[in-house]
Amino acid sequence: MQTIFIYGPPGSGKTTLGKLLAGRFSAPFEDLDDSIVQAADGKSIPAIFSEEGESGFRARERAALEAACAAPGHVVALGGGALLDPTCRMLAESHGQVICLDVPANVLKARIASQAGTRPLADAAEKVDRLLATRGPHYDSFAVRPVAHFAIDSGDEPSDIFVGRGLVDTVGAWAAARKLGGRAVVVGDSNTFPLYGERVLASLRKAGFSATALTIPAGEETKTIDTVMSIWRAFLAAELGRSDFAVAVGGGVTGDMTGFAAASWMRGMRWINVPTSLLAMVDASTGGKTGCDLPEAKNMVGAFHSPTFVLADTATLDTLPPRELACGMAETIKHAFIADPGLLDDPSVARSLAVKVKIVTEDAKEKGVRAKLNLGHTVGHALEIATNFSVKHGEAVAIGTVEEARLAVRLGLAPADWPDTVAAAFAAAKLPTALPDGITFDSLAEIMRHDKKQRGGKISFALPCAPGDVRLVPVAV
Repeated sequence: MQTIFIYGPPGSGKTTLGKLLAGRFSAPFEDLDDSIVQAADGKSIPAIFSEEGESGFRARERAALEAACAAPGHVVALGGGALLDPTCRMLAESHGQVICLDVPANVLKARIASQAGTRPLADAAEKVDRLLATRGPHYDSFAVRPVAHFAIDSGDEPSDIFVGRGLVDTVGAWAAARKLGGRAVVVGDSNTFPLYGERVLASLRKAGFSATALTIPAGEETKTIDTVMSIWRAFLAAELGRSDFAVAVGGGVTGDMTGFAAASWMRGMRWINVPTSLLAMVDASTGGKTGCDLPEAKNMVGAFHSPTFVLADTATLDTLPPRELACGMAETIKHAFIADPGLLDDPSVARSLAVKVKIVTEDAKEKGVRAKLNLGHTVGHALEIATNFSVKHGEAVAIGTVEEARLAVRLGLAPADWPDTVAAAFAAAKLPTALPDGITFDSLAEIMRHDKKQRGGKISFALPCAPGDVRLVPVAV
């Protein structure tokens, strides 16, 4: 099982509950304070504080926590301030489940008074009131926890992806835990920044960062080098150095351009991705592909540059228009056809992400299996350009996947009724499945010839041939 960390204010019952859980799961139990005393040759916690100060005690506490994290599968009762350090908090949350106990103040006061022996209840009440005044928001923040965590270590730097509700307001804590630089620029588009940008700024400033903002125009048609230039200028105005970082808040367009600007700023600066659309959460936010478009072709300019971490706050989907939700479902359905047919019946952000994370981990630079993630995109990108982006990306992927299924039939790789099966899956998500009037596969060929996957007059298509069977096939168009 995962390690379970029991946390909360003094008197909340961490040790009592920890021992009960350890017995229930037949798992080892550890009281972190006892481990600290043991490592200090029996010196008591008050003696450590007296002789080494709080900084000395916290250093011992962090060392004990690191040792606890190295031995998975047990129950650990933490000290009441063990996770005040954002680095310690991230260490615990990335190695197990943190349960923070919420106990009424009057109960804490009574328990502390009884534990103190001769301590009057009034003294206990004053102690609890002081503690909750300073630590209350910290303890409350544990109500917001990631429900899923993925790690990718095959890119240019390790990248963590967290999925959950309420994560927008934790960006600063995670950035502090990763010891990112002191300055940041938050980039959001004109749709998403008014909804979430100020919350991200507030989170960063609360964590001690100097943070400024840039709002860029929304829409795929703005995914140009000129917009990237505006992001670079914002970095310059904020005096960002290589140790500082950028934060992208929005959909795939914002993430792609912010990541590319970070990749090329001083030859590489770290960045954080906060996707707010379903499409970005399940696809564009993860894997390190960054860049911008040319008028003739999509994503022709860019770099592989992994975000330090991704915070996919599913609460942001509550404000997403139905058309945008459907576009995100297109990428989820794509992942179903590539590797997990069960997604058609049980779609979720975490399950869809698991498909992409597995593939990207195996092939970070798209030298092989990662190209399967281009399913629907060769035709889809051409369709977006041909319609001047009036067909949205997810819609284009749906139509493109159906067209590529038809191509698989023409090449003898799939049965004749296969495109109908593919189309039905997208139609169930209220996505279009047919090319617009006046546009044909052949009419898109000229645009597809500019595709970055073109080699020697042939394009490497990711063709769907059956559920879970996507093949990379070079085709002359």
